[in-house]
Amino acid sequence: MTMREKFASQADPELLAQMRELAKTEGRQFQALVEEAFRDFLARKAGDRPRENVMAHFRDSVRRNAELYKRLAK
Repeated sequence: MTMREKFASQADPELLAQMRELAKTEGRQFQALVEEAFRDFLARKAGDRPRENVMAHFRDSVRRNAELYKRLAK
């Protein structure tokens, strides 16, 4: 089992109530929903940036085709 670290935070009471109700409805622990929300948030934020392998290919393309790009810019 993965180790868990306790932390304290604050949230809108209505959001907390909705999360607790959802956990109860789904038969899950509240902490499981919080962790899922963290993962979803981080995945969405990671999607806001280009993937590193895509950027590596882009940089390689710019390097390999620098002369062509200069000619096309004229």
